[in-house]
Amino acid sequence: MAVVLNAPHLLKGFGHLPSNANHLHCVTDDDDKNNNSAAVSEKVCPRARTKSQPRAHNEDCEKGRAQVEAGQAEDAQPQDLGANTSMRSGSHSNKRMSRAVPMAQISGAGLTKDSVFEKWAAMEKRAQTNRQPSDDIKVHASRATKKTAVGGAEQKGGAKQNGKADQKGGAEQKGGAEHARAAHSVRSEENRTNQGSPNKPGPRKKLQELISNRDDFHRIDTHAINAGKELKRKKVFSVETIAQTITEGASTDLERLRAIWIWLCDNIEYDVSGYLGVTEKVCSPERVVETGRAVCCGYSSVCLHMCKGVGLECKEVSGHGKGAGYRPGMSYQNIKSNHSWNAVRLEDHWYLLDACWGAGKVDMDNRVFMKRYNEFYFLTDPEDFINSHCPDEEEWQLLENPVHLEEFEKMVLKTSEFYRLGLTLIHPKHFLLITENGEASITLGLSQPVDFTYQILQCSGCEQQEVSSSVGLLTVTQTTMKLCLQPPTAGSFEVMLFARRGDASGMFVWVCSFQVECPRARPARDLPENPFLCWGTQPSCRALGLEPRACGNEAVALTRGSFELVLHTTRALMMLCELSHKDLAESLAKRCLSTQIEVDKLTCNVLCPFTGYYRLSVFVRDYERSGDSFRNAGNFLIHCTGNPINLNELFPPALSNCCGPGISTSLAGLSQFSHTEAVVSTQQGQLNITFQNQRDLDIHAVLSKEQQAQAGNALSRHVFIAHVRTEVTVSVTLPEPGVYKLGLYASASAGQDFAPLCDFVVRNSAEAGQPPFPLAFAAWGKGCVLLAPRAGLLEPRSRVRLRARVPGACRVCALGEETAELHLSDSDLWEGEAVTGGGGGQLRLAACWDRTSSNMAVLLCFDVQDAL
Repeated sequence: MAVVLNAPHLLKGFGHLPSNANHLHCVTDDDDKNNNSAAVSEKVCPRARTKSQPRAHNEDCEKGRAQVEAGQAEDAQPQDLGANTSMRSGSHSNKRMSRAVPMAQISGAGLTKDSVFEKWAAMEKRAQTNRQPSDDIKVHASRATKKTAVGGAEQKGGAKQNGKADQKGGAEQKGGAEHARAAHSVRSEENRTNQGSPNKPGPRKKLQELISNRDDFHRIDTHAINAGKELKRKKVFSVETIAQTITEGASTDLERLRAIWIWLCDNIEYDVSGYLGVTEKVCSPERVVETGRAVCCGYSSVCLHMCKGVGLECKEVSGHGKGAGYRPGMSYQNIKSNHSWNAVRLEDHWYLLDACWGAGKVDMDNRVFMKRYNEFYFLTDPEDFINSHCPDEEEWQLLENPVHLEEFEKMVLKTSEFYRLGLTLIHPKHFLLITENGEASITLGLSQPVDFTYQILQCSGCEQQEVSSSVGLLTVTQTTMKLCLQPPTAGSFEVMLFARRGDASGMFVWVCSFQVECPRARPARDLPENPFLCWGTQPSCRALGLEPRACGNEAVALTRGSFELVLHTTRALMMLCELSHKDLAESLAKRCLSTQIEVDKLTCNVLCPFTGYYRLSVFVRDYERSGDSFRNAGNFLIHCTGNPINLNELFPPALSNCCGPGISTSLAGLSQFSHTEAVVSTQQGQLNITFQNQRDLDIHAVLSKEQQAQAGNALSRHVFIAHVRTEVTVSVTLPEPGVYKLGLYASASAGQDFAPLCDFVVRNSAEAGQPPFPLAFAAWGKGCVLLAPRAGLLEPRSRVRLRARVPGACRVCALGEETAELHLSDSDLWEGEAVTGGGGGQLRLAACWDRTSSNMAVLLCFDVQDAL
């Protein structure tokens, strides 16, 4: 029983792509609202195909139809399978194995194109020619999927099974032509009446003038489907009765034709068992309707009779279809036609449709027909139809300038998804590309945001082996897609492009294929793999909040081992980055990146420890939407030609995503930083960073380094903070040359945990080390300032002058071997002199804030060097 389907508004999950058993193929779904699925399958060995593909289709069709119509035949002959469904087997190490995609993984998408190529010969002769046209159905078999699309299980034994079918089909078709020609003479007059004279069609309206909105067909589609169900329940199989019933309520020829089209797609399934010779083939329109199965000429014949029954002028058109078994460069010269479709006159203009290709496809692994409705083949524009359908008579191309068969052979095969996505072919105009200086390119035009991916296969005799995607550089802008190819070796390659809508998140679908010939390869560039395939900023970067950056097919050339990438933003974003190089371990790669996140821009500092090519991938999400996942916003190719960074000069480990002043510090109320960049360099071994602290936060700083040579000096003593009114000064002294991390933290009130604000990367090139600061105690709080001495390590037995600001203190003194009182100056500074004791001792600065108490609180502690 046929499954009820929908038009774009009614028929869900019902799509179809032109089939090609000789190419890798993506699963597709031409539903306008769901086109996310994709799969990839094997390419059949050209040598095997040439050897086992007899051309006996016309004779077989004539025999089948003539026998039925003459009331003689009890069993129609199966069609020739040829090598179109054969699959290679062998070791996975040197061959790509064909794999079946489980039905659970299809998710409403179309199957791949490795399937049967139904060759059914039409009986009708043209008055002016002896050619005997035949028909073809586009059928697909599920195949192996690409890693960027979907996965699938290994498919085995296909070649053996299909080889047997090929032998059977070839044998049974032999001799069918003589009987068919005898029956044809009896039917020739009736055929001329049904087919009409082959007059050259008149001018044709643009399709958009005929159909303004396909949703307007909702009423017609619904009636045709429901009426078809009722007629089937009542076992009404009269073609004329069905045609008149399903077109009731249709007020125009277009609506009547639409009802017929929908009924055909909903009620007729491809005759897989008949095609394979398991059951009797169905030829007559009445039997097609009764059994609900047919091959392509059955679809076109029923369409012809239904149109005639409701007063529509319709013709069956025979010709060549680029269906299963097609491969780029295939010649159709002196080969009988293999497909049939219809032309219909509406408002004195002719239009084209192919109900067989619009109804569905065949899963040859399970030998079942898959209903995949494809709106594309209903009244297709002739300019698009000619890409896959070339009629025997040029006038039925409906083109002002007909395309010759030789030109049709050279055309790039574009699937219906190619047109549905609004793509245009800019370069090349033909399927064959020959490299120049080892390079070739493909360019498509875009009318809407589209994402792309691709697959490259190297062809060697009967084998095809997938080539790393790194031999191609894919860039996508708002208006174009460009794929630059540099084959790794000389030879033949097949390139398949896959696409999906830019606002979709599902899988890709196959859109077109090319053949690349490389007479001489250039030296390999050893490019890094790009799992996101598109180089430069993604076409969707504006939607993600980024301004596009002109960087894609060309690598960023560096003569030294550092690079700064700046991306301007339209809103606050969070960023993550990933760096890849063939010799770069993941742990080291993290130490090659520092990221700074500001309100209007994102900055990534990159270090290159090796020469060669790097991939820098950028991921973003909205800053405030912490629950959202990061999305790839761009991938940049970097080429370091010399002066790589020493491994000892990489960034410190465990850097935060927020380096330098940015959104995090602004949200905390910090502003006016003296150092606005994330990476700070010093040649003196000391540094002061100042900023405004409007919210009076408690500020803490931590200095760290991967390796600390001077184990006796803790790095915590090399950071000193002064907080005066709203200004904070973070002073740093560095004990040795190298790269340090300075982390800033803040707490809103006493007792609360300190939250990270940002990290600074501090590069010190000074050879001489700087001493630590004195140790600060809790009493050394906000407003306290140390003017002298700044060093926390003092000479023994020396006189030291102390100068400090201690707000609110009533007494300040230095405690050593002796106590020295400090005096308050007119400028509110506590000043005085003290003598350090012997080596290894300490000098402490203490204060008291209560005149009635003798208790002193230690503010700072200075160490005294050991005596020599």
